[in-house]
Amino acid sequence: MNDIKVEQIDSCRWRIPRQGAMRTDGLVFASRQMMRDLRREKALEQVCNVATLPGIVGPSIAMPDIHWGYGFPIGGVAAFDENDGVVSPGGVGYDINCGVRLLRSGLSVEEVRPRIEALANELYRNIPSGVGSHRRDLKLSVPEERKVLKKGAAWAVENGFGSAEDLEHIEAGGAIEGADPGLLSDRALERGRNQLGTLGSGNHFLEIELVEEIGDEQAANLLGLFPGQVVVSIHTGSRGLGYQVCDDHLKLMQRAAKKYGIELPDRQLCCAPLSSPEGKEYLAAMAAAANFAFANRQLITAWVRESFEHVLSKGPSDLRISTIYDVCHNIAKFETHHYQGKKRRLCVHRKGATRAFPPGHPETPALYRSIGQPVLIPGDMGRYSYVLVGTEAGFGETFGSTCHGAGRVLSRQKAKKLARGRQIEAELAERGIIVRASSRATVAEEISEAYKDVLDVVSVVEQAGIGKIVARLKPLAVVKG
Repeated sequence: MNDIKVEQIDSCRWRIPRQGAMRTDGLVFASRQMMRDLRREKALEQVCNVATLPGIVGPSIAMPDIHWGYGFPIGGVAAFDENDGVVSPGGVGYDINCGVRLLRSGLSVEEVRPRIEALANELYRNIPSGVGSHRRDLKLSVPEERKVLKKGAAWAVENGFGSAEDLEHIEAGGAIEGADPGLLSDRALERGRNQLGTLGSGNHFLEIELVEEIGDEQAANLLGLFPGQVVVSIHTGSRGLGYQVCDDHLKLMQRAAKKYGIELPDRQLCCAPLSSPEGKEYLAAMAAAANFAFANRQLITAWVRESFEHVLSKGPSDLRISTIYDVCHNIAKFETHHYQGKKRRLCVHRKGATRAFPPGHPETPALYRSIGQPVLIPGDMGRYSYVLVGTEAGFGETFGSTCHGAGRVLSRQKAKKLARGRQIEAELAERGIIVRASSRATVAEEISEAYKDVLDVVSVVEQAGIGKIVARLKPLAVVKG
C-alpha cells in the first residue's frame, strides 16, 4: 500500500488525491501513528476504491477507527447523488443497523455495586447471547414478523415492551421508511424469526457502566448524565436476518453492476444505481432489516429493565431507566445536505460510522437540539467508552458523520493466540469488571489488545471538530455473545 499517495492536511486529516480511476479525493481522519499503521494494511486501498463509484459526492471518507472490511472499509462514509449515484451493500455491511443504545438510570454506583454480580448473572440469563441464540418465550408468526420489519421499535412498544418516550430518542424514530418485508427471502425470515430479542455473538455486548468523567457539563445535564451514575449500553444489530439480506442482495448486485456497465476495482463493491429496480429493492429490504435491529434493541431494553427490577427489588419509578439515544452504525439513508452551496438529497452510506447531526438539526430530538445529536462510541470491555455530540463543522465536512468505536487492530485469530494461556475473565475481575459470556473463545477474541485505544480515536474526532466529548463510561459488568 506504500504506492498510494497520501498528503497530510493537518495533525488529524490526510488527503488521498485523485489517482487512477478515482472520481474524487479520499479524506482520512487519523493521527500520525494511526496513519503509519494504516499504510501497512489494505484499508487505504478501500478508501480509494470507494472513490471510483459513480455519483459519489464529496470525498471518500474514513474515520479514525478505520480498518479493513467487506468492500468499503469499516469506518467508511460515502455520499451518493440520488439521481446519478449508486447503493452498495458493501457500504452497509452484513450486520445491517448494528448499533448502540445507551440507557441512563437514577442509580449511583454505590447502590448497584453490592449486587453487580447478581445483575450480570440475571442479564446473562434473561437476554440470550451467542451464535444462533434465540428466545424460547418469543415466538413470531410470519405475519407478526412482517409487522416487526415494517414498524421497527414501534412494534415492540405496541406490544408492551417500552414506551413512546423510547421512540422519541431513537435515530429515525426507530423505523426506516420504505421497508418492504415482501422482498426478504424465506431464509432471511426464517433466520430472524427466533432471534428477536437476542444479542448474538462477536463484538456484540450488553454492558453495565459507570459514568466516570464528564467533559461537557451542559451537554451532560441535558442527556441526564452525572458522575458516579450507572448506565447500560446495548450493542447489537439485525442478527441472522440482516446477514441473509446482505448475502441475498450481493448476488443480485453483482449482476446489476454488469447490467449497468459499472466498472469495479473490487467485486465486493458491487452496486446498482439508486434509481434502478435493483437499487430500490435493496434499500427497501435493508430498511426492513434495520427495523428488525431497532425492535431487537427495544426488546432487550425491556428485559434490562425487568432484570434490574428483579435483582434490586425496585420499581420503575425508583430505577428511572430511560433511553438516552439509539444510533445506527451500518446503514445507507437518504438525507438532505448542503454541498458546495447547493441543497442536495444524498444517499449517505455509513459503515462502521455514526450519524452525528449538529445542534439545531430537525432530526435531533427536541430535548437535545441545543447541544446536537448524541453519539455513542463503545471502546472495549477492559477500558472505557464515550458519549459525544455532533457538531456544525462535522455536518458540513463529513455529511454529519463520525467514528463508531475503537476499531480492531488484531484479527480474531490473532487475538485468540495472544490470549492463549491467560485467564481473561480473572484479569478483568481484578480490575472490577465482571464478564459473562457463552464461550471463552468470544472473550479471547474481544480482549482489549484487539482494539485501538478508543481515547485515541475520539481525541482525533474532537481535535478535528467532527464530534465533541461529553462523558467517559467505565465498564462494571459485561455480557458477551
